[in-house]
Formats: sequence, C-alpha cells, structure tokens
Amino acid sequence: MYRASLLASVAIGAILSAGTPALAQIMNNSSGSIETVVVTAQRLNAARSGIQTQTGASTYTITSRDIEAQPGGANSLLNQVVLQAPGVAQDSFGQLHVRGEHNGLQYRLNGIILPEGISAFGQTLNPRLISSLQLVTGALPAEYGLRTAGIVNLHTRNGLFDSGGDISIYGGSHSTIQPSFDYGGSSGSFNYFVSGDFLTNTLGIESPDGRSNPLHDRTQQYHGFAYLEDILDEHSSITAVLGTSHGQFQIPNQAGLQPELGWTLNGQTSFPSAQLDENQSEITHYGIVSYLRSEGGFDFQISGFGRYSSLLFTPDAVGDLLFDGIAQNAYKRDVTLGTQAEGALHVGDNHTIRAGLVIQSDTTASRTTSQVLPADCTGTGTLADPFACAPLAATNPAYDIPISIPDNSSKQGWTYSVYLQDEWKATKSLTLNYGLRFDQFNGFIDENQLSPRINAVWKPTATTTVHAGYSRYFSPPPFELVGNETVIKFLNTSASPMITANDTPRAERAHYFDIGIDQQIIDGLILGVDTYYKASRNMLDEGQFGAPIIQTPFNYKDGRQYGVELTGTYDSGPFSTYANVAFQRAQGRDIVTSQFDFSPEELAYIAGNFIHLDHEQYTTISAGASYLWQNTRFSADLLYGSGLRREGLVPNGDHVPGYAQINLGVSHAFDLASAGVLTLRVDVINVLNTKYQIRDGTGVGVGAPQYGPRRGFFFGVSKSL
Repeated sequence: MYRASLLASVAIGAILSAGTPALAQIMNNSSGSIETVVVTAQRLNAARSGIQTQTGASTYTITSRDIEAQPGGANSLLNQVVLQAPGVAQDSFGQLHVRGEHNGLQYRLNGIILPEGISAFGQTLNPRLISSLQLVTGALPAEYGLRTAGIVNLHTRNGLFDSGGDISIYGGSHSTIQPSFDYGGSSGSFNYFVSGDFLTNTLGIESPDGRSNPLHDRTQQYHGFAYLEDILDEHSSITAVLGTSHGQFQIPNQAGLQPELGWTLNGQTSFPSAQLDENQSEITHYGIVSYLRSEGGFDFQISGFGRYSSLLFTPDAVGDLLFDGIAQNAYKRDVTLGTQAEGALHVGDNHTIRAGLVIQSDTTASRTTSQVLPADCTGTGTLADPFACAPLAATNPAYDIPISIPDNSSKQGWTYSVYLQDEWKATKSLTLNYGLRFDQFNGFIDENQLSPRINAVWKPTATTTVHAGYSRYFSPPPFELVGNETVIKFLNTSASPMITANDTPRAERAHYFDIGIDQQIIDGLILGVDTYYKASRNMLDEGQFGAPIIQTPFNYKDGRQYGVELTGTYDSGPFSTYANVAFQRAQGRDIVTSQFDFSPEELAYIAGNFIHLDHEQYTTISAGASYLWQNTRFSADLLYGSGLRREGLVPNGDHVPGYAQINLGVSHAFDLASAGVLTLRVDVINVLNTKYQIRDGTGVGVGAPQYGPRRGFFFGVSKSL
C-alpha cells in the first residue's frame, strides 16, 4: 500500500506543478475554452489511433464498461479480462496462449510498445487504467512485429473524459484483501489519471494439489499508474505514462511427500514437503513520454520508453537439494530503453501512407548460485549413452556436503525495426493494406528478415465484412530469458544434464494466413468466423526447467498451428451477452536448441515426429452475460477448456481432463445525491466448486501440477470521489 500511495503522491505533485502554467495560458487565451480543449483532445486521440491500422487483422475489443459488467469487475487481474477474448487459453502462473502460441503477446499503451519484462507470476498492468482493450491477432499489418501471437493494446483512461474517481475495498475467500483507488481530472489544457492498489491473499499461485487454500501460498502485490497529458496547442500534445508493480510470492507446497532421488545432505535424507520454503520477488517499473502532432494531412508521434524489471528466487537450501538435487538462488534483471517514431500521411481520399521506426536496447544481468551435491556420472552425454549419476555419498559419507557453483552473466542486445505501408481504398467496398517490414536483432545471435504483409477488407453489404491477409513473421527469442549458462560446470554433480548439447535459441520465421467474416444479423447482434494457418521454421516455445520459476526459450525446427474461431455478441440496452468458441492445433518437430533441458528419449522421438505442443488446447470457450435493472447489475461468465497437453504414450500425447468454470456477480449502485455514488458488489468465483487441473506436472517443459481456483465468495464496496 505504501508504494501505491507514494506513486500517487508523486503523480499528483507533478499534476499540480505542470498544470499551473497550462491553466494560466488557457485563461489568457479566449479561444482556449474547455470546449475547445475537449474537441482538440478528441481530434488528437483520433489522429493517434489513426497512425496505426488494424486493416485486415482480427480485432476483438473489450471496453471498461465490459470489464465492470463481468464478475469481479476491475478487481480482476488483467489476464482474466483477456481470457474473455476468442482463442485465448489459460495456463499456470497466469500465462495466456493465443491461437496455440506459447507466449508471443506484445502489450502496448495507447499504441506505444511496453517492452517485455522478467515476470513469472505478477500482473504488471491493472484493469483500472483501461478505457478499452483491443486484442489484435491474425495476419498483422506491417507496424506490428517481433511478438505476433497477439497485440494487447490498452487505451488508458484520462482525466478529461473520465473525471472523478473511486476508492474501494474488495475481499473475501483465500484471505483476500484488495484496497484500491483511481482518480482523474483536468485543469485547463492539462489532464491526469492516477490509480493504485494493494492485493494480498493466500492463493498467489495456482494450487499444486487442488486445495482451496494451498500451503505456503501468500502473496503481496502493489500496483501504481499515472497518465499525464498536456494539450500544447490545437495541433500537438505531450503525454507521460508512469507505472510500477511489486509482487512477493511464496511457492506453494504439496503435503505428504518425501525425497525420492536418494541424495544425502549432511547425513539428512528425509524432508517433509509441507515445510518447503521457496519464495520469489518480482519488480517492474516503466515509463513512456510521447509527443504527438497532427496538422493538415500528416499525423506524427515520437515516443521514448523504458522498463526496469527484476526477479529474485530464493530456494529452500536443504529441501531443494534433497528433492531436486539442486538449490538455486537466482537473480535476473533487465533494463530496456527505446524510441518509437511513427507517422501517417493522408494522400488524397484513397491512400494513407504509414511508416515507422523502433529502436530498442536491452541490458540483462543474471546472477545464479547453485548448491549441488557430488555425484558419480558416467557416459558420453550422447543420445545413445546419456549420463547416469549416482550419489557419491552412498559409498562415502564425506560427499554429503554441498558444492557451490556460481554462474553469472550479462549481455546487451539491440533490436531495430522499420516499416512502410500503404492503405489503399481501391473501391468503395474494398480496402487493401500492403507493406514491408524489416527487423534486425543483435543479441546472442545476430539475425534479420524482410517481411512482406498484405491485407484486404471487403464490405459487399452494409452488414457484412470480409477480411483476409498474409504476413511474414520474424520473432526473436525473448532476450531477457535467454541464458548462456555453462552446462559443463554441473558435470559430475547432482544437477548433471543428461545431454550436454546447448545450442542458442534462434529467431522464429513464419508464414501466416488468415481469413474471416463478420455479419450483423439484426441491430446489436454480430456473428463472426475466422480461420488461420501458420507454418514456422525454428518455432519458438518455452518451458520451466530447474527450480526457479523462470521460463526458458527453445526451438522446434518445424512448427504448424491452425484453427477456427466462432464469435458472437449481442448488445441491446440494459442487456448484453457474448460467446466465443475456438478450435486449434499446435504442433512442433525436432528440438534444435537448449537440448540439455530435455531427456534423450524426448529428443529422439521428437526429432522424427510432430508432437502436440504442451500449451495446445483443442477447444476453448468463453461466454458471458450482463443485465442492468434499476441500478442493479447481474452478471455471469463462463470459461471452458478441453485441457492442456500432458504426457501420454508419446511426449505430450494426452491432455488433462476438460473443465468449466462459471462465475456469478451482482452489484448495486446507491445514489447518495451530493455525496456521490456508493456501490456494493458480491461475486462468486467457480460457483460449482469444480476441482480441475490446469497442469498435471507432465509434458515437455512442464515443471509441476497446478489447479484452477476453488469456489470463492468476494465482497466489495466502493465510493465515488
């Protein structure tokens, strides 16, 4: 709570100091009325949105009104909001998979790239800051690159259009307590919006055994956000976005387990799993400053952005050694700085030329100290003759003392991207968008690609829209997650790899095809269908390897993903509803990088066979409904998944059982006249108390079992400010 309050104090101080000159200027200018400021702000916001295009892509929009209408409202985590979009499957640790991709999501704030950070559990962004959210997928136009599974573009609230605010308290099951605030306002040409919250509960990470309140699973999380904007004149504005998040997580335990690998530590061989004490801390700070100018037929925006993120995993030194043969104290840090310059030139009535440049620098640091035990390992490290390790302490008790192995590294990488495209209104009903994008990645491996893009949107009638597109994609591995550990340091220890090959992850190169149609049936009712196919070379995936909960990228030599999505929305007065059904396949063949993370048997089979990716979920359904009756809102939503992959007769040859989670909510707003509005809400999450697995701990790159949340009752009260 202190961190969020501190951010709010800093932001409000900046508002007051920056707003005074702007207010004086507007007071001295008779044309600078509040009406003029509002109209100018609306026009500049439209220009900012028009610099980028979604022509031909699949775009799904969720507004702040939609968020408030779902159970939990803005108290939900951002990943729970995105899960309502089509083709999005949930995974453990809050991960999301869009159209069969492991990760591949790029987050943007008002169109500006928010660099990737090092985070396993925490949610950096909070739904309270959202005016609207767009998930853009499919064959993307040229301005989108590097992370192409989906673009999550958040349009932030501002004080000019969202004045006032709320203070609230929310809590209930799992010892949840969540106080929060948000407030926006304006003074002359200056406007601001700030928000902050604190969250603590005993379900910080998914339960490993299905308990409603897992052992050792307390979390404390802080979030803060500030949006500041000054309308400089009728043609330009400057904005700043500041944010911070800090999360502390206990790693939950299963009860009733004992070490089974045969290691001995200082004469000790047993350790009750319920007493394990592993913890992880995650910190993120980010900032964006943008200058926007719109004059005549030319719109231009240049932005500077930065992000600091760090992760610290602290092990249970004794328990981890006995259970896993290794106890790692791991620290990772990534600092990203960059600039994004984009513009749109309107040429006549039929052409809009768009161009952009993005330059980004990443500096990572990794500090890992591993405690391991001496072992007798034999073999050559080949597929035919892997290492076989036995504890030396079994024959000589003097070898039950751990060895400390430091493995530290740092690296700087650069990414350069440039694009040029033309949006051409060929006829009244047909629009084409075509362009080229070039990306250069200099990191652990230097790679580049020129990527053509072409999209079309055809409106044969006023109620029918058809889109189609092709995109060539280039996706480097997440720089902040690539390690350069020296595998041979761990030979003849309890952490000896079965395979010593460790080729560096490479960029994925893919061909992507997408076609879809939206049809308005009656007023308020829209149905849609979208199909896609992706063929990849060096397809990227990620897995959890080792004790720290940190994802590690690797490549399949070949990959393919394809599927179909069905969508429907209906909005009529006080009633609204939506439903999305997605079917997809995601497969890879021949693991060609980070091989030491896998068993010889897995590598041998996958080398000659396509397997289902561990994050593939064949069927995903999301649906919801909301009805407002005399200031009382009733809401419900549903998530269904046929289950992520698990080990079968072959790697990832089976899937966990399917599941359905139903949530209900009701809220009522009391009008207190001059005192404002008081809102009470009650939510029931997983109303049927379904016990379902997200993961069972098996599968390629899967580390431990996780279960979805059990039934929870939550209550909230908020007061307008």
